[in-house]
Parts: sequence; structure tokens; C-alpha cells
Amino acid sequence: MLTIVIIAVIVIVAVAVLVVGRGRIRDGGGRGLKHRFGPEYDRAVADHNGDTKAAERELGERVKQHGSLTEQPLSLEARAQYTAQWAGIQEQFVDSPQKAVTEADTLLAHLAKDRGFPGEQFEEQFAALSVHHADQVRGYRSMHTAARGQSGTEEMREAMVEARSLFEALVTEQPADPDQDSPQTPQSPDDRGHAPWALNRRHAKGSST
Repeated sequence: MLTIVIIAVIVIVAVAVLVVGRGRIRDGGGRGLKHRFGPEYDRAVADHNGDTKAAERELGERVKQHGSLTEQPLSLEARAQYTAQWAGIQEQFVDSPQKAVTEADTLLAHLAKDRGFPGEQFEEQFAALSVHHADQVRGYRSMHTAARGQSGTEEMREAMVEARSLFEALVTEQPADPDQDSPQTPQSPDDRGHAPWALNRRHAKGSST
């Protein structure tokens, strides 16, 4: 009888440890995803109507599919060309904001593809970008929405400004070169590593006149 009681106690303790362990793993995974994706984590939860588990399954699948992606370097010529094209698009925003946003959306998709992110479908490319550039993808989503004619002028301006951070990251950040002692950061005209393209409210107002 005593032996049966001891076995029962052991089984109960083992089950309790297993349940607690699974809970810790699940909580740790959730915290890890929230830390990795930041605002995109909250967006995923909202998209799933508050279902945290469903959102975490989606984000976990993104990491599984795209976490091992290696970003490809750009040549100096390609980086200069992308920078010039983006600057030209922003100048164009004053007279034709819808056209500028549409062209910026296309340009950013091409840039991301050149950096190694899948480029056949926006959703897949966005998912891959969110794994590696979670803090900067919000603007890309906003700009893609604006490019489809679903935003006003001020919203388009804000989308361009937000998307700029992802553009800058993709056009300037390069994988470390093992053949060099230190990777070289491209110098923009202001010599501070940032492209001098600012889209202010004056531009947006100018487009309405």
C-alpha cells in the first residue's frame, strides 16, 4: 500500500513539474517574441483579435521561415543609385504625392529583394523584413497601403517619413566583410552616415496648392 502511495506521489509531482515547465517555456517564448518584434508583436495580437497564442504562432512561423536569412551586400554603385532614386522620389512628392508614394513602394521592394529578402509577394517580403528589421517595417506597411490609393496626402507624407528608416537601414547596413579589418560605412553628403532627405509638412502643404 505504501509503495502505491509513493508511486502516486511521484507521478503527481512529475506531472506538476511538466506543466510548470511547459508554462515557463511558453511564457519565455512569448517574451522573446515580444522583445524581438516590438510594436509588430502588438500589431499581430490586434490582427488576431487579441488572441496572443495565435499571434505568437504566426510570429514564430516567421522566425522559423526567415530567421536564417542572410542579407546580401549592395555594390557601391547600387547604393548610390538607390539613394539618388529615393531623393528624386521625395522631391517629386511635392507635386505628385500619390505617384511618389507608389514609386517609393516599388523602389523599397526592389531594394529589399536585392538585399536578399523574398520579393514575389508583399506579404512574404514584409514577414521576412519584420524578422530582421522589426523596428522599421511599420512605415513599409503604411506606404504599401498608401500606394494603393487608400490614404490622404498627410497620411502619405507620414508613410514616406516612416518608411525612410527602413530604406536607410537597407541601403547603408552591410554584412561584415571578412577581408577587411572593419566594415566601411557609406558616407552620405552630410558625412554623418544619414541621407539628407527630410520630408516635412511644408512639402505636404505645398502639394495641396
